[in-house]
Amino acid sequence: AVLGFLVGEAVEGSSFLFDAQISGPAISHPAQIPDGWDALIVTFIGAAEARRAQVGWVDPADVPYDQPGLLRDRYYPGDIGFDPLGLKPKTPEELNVMLTKELQNGRLAMIAAAGFLAQEAVDG
Repeated sequence: AVLGFLVGEAVEGSSFLFDAQISGPAISHPAQIPDGWDALIVTFIGAAEARRAQVGWVDPADVPYDQPGLLRDRYYPGDIGFDPLGLKPKTPEELNVMLTKELQNGRLAMIAAAGFLAQEAVDG
């Protein structure tokens, strides 16, 4: 997100996307995207979340009434089996360390993005 935020302003007016009509501060770019793209983005996000739900959760028809949202036994939250580069550690301990690092990195990135947005809101 941070890279896209910075690059989006650096290539303003020279992008092949959307006829290079998106301009101004990066905080205003989402409102300038043509109609229909929002629906496409929501569709892709919905498909990804539906796949994650199919991988991670037991079918509601097969779950006892007193255990809604039951996870599958072989499912580890966040692990949907996508690892094309083979980076996933082999042991559970190493996996927990890697997931903790990834979570902390994501939190730091959110703080950085919030700083960018605050600066954009103040300076434009």
